[in-house]
Amino acid sequence: MTVGQKAAVIGLPVTHSLSPVLHRAAYAALGLDGWQYERRETSPEELGPLLAELAAPAGPGPVWAGLSVTMPHKQALLTHLDAVDPLAQTVGAANTVVAQRSGRGPALLTGFNTDVAGIVGALREVTGKQPAAGATALVLGSGATACSALAALTELGAGRIVVAARSHAGPGRALSAAHRMGLEIETVTWRPGVAASDAVVAEALGGADLVVSTLPAHGADVLAPLVGRVRGGAALLDVVYEPWPTALAAAWQGAGGLIAPGWLMLLHQAVPQVRLMTGMTPDVEAMRTALTAALGRP
Repeated sequence: MTVGQKAAVIGLPVTHSLSPVLHRAAYAALGLDGWQYERRETSPEELGPLLAELAAPAGPGPVWAGLSVTMPHKQALLTHLDAVDPLAQTVGAANTVVAQRSGRGPALLTGFNTDVAGIVGALREVTGKQPAAGATALVLGSGATACSALAALTELGAGRIVVAARSHAGPGRALSAAHRMGLEIETVTWRPGVAASDAVVAEALGGADLVVSTLPAHGADVLAPLVGRVRGGAALLDVVYEPWPTALAAAWQGAGGLIAPGWLMLLHQAVPQVRLMTGMTPDVEAMRTALTAALGRP
């Protein structure tokens, strides 16, 4: 049995994160009694020192195994790492850091992206199948998770991908990621609350087979009243898991579409995270049970 290891989820804010629920459930099911997992509120200024702490030679206490990473650090941390997995490099974002060390010496820090696996797993679970090749997809947002969504949708067979980026951020990061992936995407500069702009995005919603909303809570609420008929079997993944359902998800389901809640993506991205940090395959159902219990859902 592996003992004396620790990991954490970092971000700003991070107090809401349910990653500890998932990782601790995985450790318990694997019999890793000596493993710890915590939340670590980390500002951009604290990121470098924390990663240095991760890489330092092991002290007398538990040894760092790795980090789960959430906003705003998924892109900024890449420059602090010793190595970056090809998928994370291509996407331009890492949500996982693994500290690899020999004995108790300094660690080599490697970044990975498991958000792609999380998006693919969540959408496959709710659709029950591989979407047809050439499917039309829509991504709401253009941040790190949106960049991961591009890779996931490509893996799912999407032939046409539209990115609707809110005007204050613009589609730049998504365009850069698409270029690294060799993808041609369409972009819409979206001004939420401007009727004509909302109508353009609502039209894209109605024509999509797969939709991934990477916006924060309430970020897509203005679209909910505009959801009309959706394509048969069309699926929406909304990365928000609290509050649930979001206004967009409720409207989408009411129109006959399939919905994947954000917690399902969280589950499917945590499974490879645990595997990367522990070297062991976790019990997915034990993790699912702990997560739905924490959310108060059956």
